[in-house]
Amino acid sequence: METKTIKKAARILLGANLIFAGISHLSFARKSFRAQVPNWVPLKKDDTVLYSGFAEIALGSALVFAPKKYEARVGQIAAGFFTAVFPGNIAQYTHHRSAFGLDTDGKRLARLFFQPVLIYWALKSTSIEISNHENK
Repeated sequence: METKTIKKAARILLGANLIFAGISHLSFARKSFRAQVPNWVPLKKDDTVLYSGFAEIALGSALVFAPKKYEARVGQIAAGFFTAVFPGNIAQYTHHRSAFGLDTDGKRLARLFFQPVLIYWALKSTSIEISNHENK
């Protein structure tokens, strides 16, 4: 399979997952997402969950539907978002909060290692490829 096709599929898959996650923030998983909001966030936990849900739907939609010329920028913004919400994963681990089946410190710790994967995924699936012909 061609690299361009793999990257497009990865970008669309990431976008679809973000849209799904955003919808879950606003509905059936809202309570579970509250467990990831650090106590130091100056907003109410429920408001934080709702705002991040809207942000995920917007980012996911942009990953799926943005014109090609904006893909790299959208990928950078998505990577920034994944970086910004990482303290929530850390808070869930350090405060021993169970949610999403993460009911042991081991599972919560393992979850921390997935965030860099999301950051890489966002950047790699939206990066501009330069062919060898253009470099010569």
